Amino acid sequence: PKPDSHLIRLPHDCFQNETNSFYYDVGKCPSSTCTGKLDNGIRCKDSVSYCCGISNMEEKEITCQGYQLPIMVVTQCGCKTCVDTKAIVRGRAIAADTGEPMRFGHVYMDGTRVSRTGYKGTFSIQIPTNTERLVLTFVDNMQKFVNTTKVLPFNPKGGAVFHEIKLMRKKPAVIISSRETNKLDLGEVEGQDPIAEIEIPPNAFYKENGEVFMGNVKASVTFLDPRDVSTAAAAQSDLNFIGDEGDTLPLRTYGMFSVDFRDEEAGEPLNAGEVKVRLDAAQVKMPEHLKTMKLWSLNPDTGLWEEEGQFRAEKKQRGKREERTFLIGNMEIRERRLFNLDVPENRRCYVKVRAFRSERYMPSEQTEGVVMTLINMEPTPGFSTNPRAWGRFDSVITGPNGACLPAFCDEQKPDAYSAYVMANLGGEELEAVASSPKLNPNTIGVPQPYLNKLNYRRTDHDDPKIKKTAFSINVAKPRSNTAEEANGPVYPFDKLKECEEAPFSAAHFRFSRVEGDRYDYNTVPFNEDDPMSWTEDYLSWWPKPMEYRACYIKVKLNSVHELNVRSRNMGGTHPKTVGQLYGIRDTRSIRDMDQTTVSAVCLEFKCSGMLYDQDRVDRTLVKVMPQGSCKRDSVNSMLQEYLVNHLPLAVNNDTNEFTMLAPLDPLGHNYGIYTVTDQDPRTAKEIALGRCFDGTSDGTSRVMKSNEGVALTFTCGDKEVTRQSMFQQIQNSLGQATAGSARPGRGNRRQRGGSTAPRNSRRRSTRNSYTRAQTIG
Repeated sequence: PKPDSHLIRLPHDCFQNETNSFYYDVGKCPSSTCTGKLDNGIRCKDSVSYCCGISNMEEKEITCQGYQLPIMVVTQCGCKTCVDTKAIVRGRAIAADTGEPMRFGHVYMDGTRVSRTGYKGTFSIQIPTNTERLVLTFVDNMQKFVNTTKVLPFNPKGGAVFHEIKLMRKKPAVIISSRETNKLDLGEVEGQDPIAEIEIPPNAFYKENGEVFMGNVKASVTFLDPRDVSTAAAAQSDLNFIGDEGDTLPLRTYGMFSVDFRDEEAGEPLNAGEVKVRLDAAQVKMPEHLKTMKLWSLNPDTGLWEEEGQFRAEKKQRGKREERTFLIGNMEIRERRLFNLDVPENRRCYVKVRAFRSERYMPSEQTEGVVMTLINMEPTPGFSTNPRAWGRFDSVITGPNGACLPAFCDEQKPDAYSAYVMANLGGEELEAVASSPKLNPNTIGVPQPYLNKLNYRRTDHDDPKIKKTAFSINVAKPRSNTAEEANGPVYPFDKLKECEEAPFSAAHFRFSRVEGDRYDYNTVPFNEDDPMSWTEDYLSWWPKPMEYRACYIKVKLNSVHELNVRSRNMGGTHPKTVGQLYGIRDTRSIRDMDQTTVSAVCLEFKCSGMLYDQDRVDRTLVKVMPQGSCKRDSVNSMLQEYLVNHLPLAVNNDTNEFTMLAPLDPLGHNYGIYTVTDQDPRTAKEIALGRCFDGTSDGTSRVMKSNEGVALTFTCGDKEVTRQSMFQQIQNSLGQATAGSARPGRGNRRQRGGSTAPRNSRRRSTRNSYTRAQTIG
């Protein structure tokens, strides 16, 4: 019954002297199931699912500068009917080399087509309940790309997770004769010998009806070469197989290949029997792997690898003096499967990683739903920091306590295995903690001397021009008799539970989002990363779970300064909420790329519509208030006409702000209003922001177009306001604040340049001043 602690950030003008911070504990109930009433059926199952939820809330008043802020605080938890949530996976399927989208391809799950990619390669899939392992196969109708099977992590608590699916292009077909012995090389790295070759004996091709095929064959063999680090993202599946005792065990790859044989004339698919795979033993740099190497094929329904056969050693003379050892394996190519040269690997660990809203790395600013990816590398002998090849690719989604990524590790040789780690949220790459000009253990999150042993390096360590979105480490297995290695960030394979439940004080690696100039406050707290945190209340910002409606208004400011604009959202016409606060949104305007005296802002407001009881609508009373000395110049004529024709009409006596009873209709760019409904709140806001930036109802942009689709125009004084802006005050209060949780949106970090600009060049001066303030502190 006792709620957990949950700190939320208060608005910039609500500093609390009692706690000496901008934070307030509103409490929350854990997202866990609880027992309900059994039905009379044969199966032992609850007739209705029950979850731990809020059974009692109290309204408190917080004193701010010139006003009282209402806040709902959880006082008691109990068993409630579970919030109906839907888990969604969305993303883009694109070429691994050029980013070309796979247009109008098919997406299969369990052999059934469940979705189709759009013109830009985008797709969206709702995950069926009780799904534990999501396996999707992407099939290109235009035959440009290899059929690709991916095991994708998703958030079982609900909400959307974004994945970028990298696809391998099919190699151009070569014409071979079925009557001859044919050899096809497997190896893509220029200047190096092939890893292996496929040998097809004469008369080995046959049709799907079993008839032997005689004639010319179009053969396309696509090989994914792990010696090329850039191919890691295009790896299929998650490189797991089921062991003899039913356990899911990992594989380490030496290469994957896809084979497509067709009749040159009819284009009919062909099978091939008695095919030999000849692997060059000189390409296997870890001698112990030669004995355990096997040939595997991927089951596209389960996403698991199945053993095709063993390898045997064979010596062969190449030239007069050179004798080479090859591993020979036999296989039959009888369906469109992906094949793999793999070894089972038992030296395994977990790496603890957390994602944060900002570079403050505060416990309550952790971000859920971030896709963390770890690529296992094998170093060149004698060069610990120069990886020879990647061997495995794993992804995990962060929860409220971060994520534990599986990795290969070694206790005897700290640099036997290394790994690259990266983080992605909705297509946005997060930044790792810097490793130069010097390592800061407190910022990285790992104490010395373990940090030195792990050899932490951000990708820009030696070249500042490289992106800052990944780091590399030696995966040194912690020694059991060494105290400083017993508390993370690397955990032995048998200590997964300790890794997952590790306290924040335990060592971990960190990523952060580039801080957005935006602040959200909800009277009834709601975590957009966790739809289960939705609460039945008349003052809930989102009145209906799984139908999230996001509304934005575009405001143009004639001013030499970028200014903070606030929307204050209150009940307008509903008797239960009239005059009561739903929430506040503060957003910083973005300077126009061409006009130095113009900026614009896309400001969220609470949509009008039914409240949670779905009984009657409320026209939200929205106040748009630019900070400082501003005067309202104009209101979009179509918006004004709509408001006049849909009474009641809000009083607009104060020319420093704009007041309206929010439209019930979605309207569009002609009105300067942008509305999107989606099953995931973050997705709805993202799409609406893209349209608002672009000033259109169907396009999207990452660049603010200040003169397109504007609802309101204000002219503001030349002088900076004397009252501190929200973002200045946040910077000044960093030393005082001790915790936080409100999560900034991504939308307002869409800067003046396109998305292709380097991330560090897209940051605003506020970020730089924050860095300076942190350094001085």
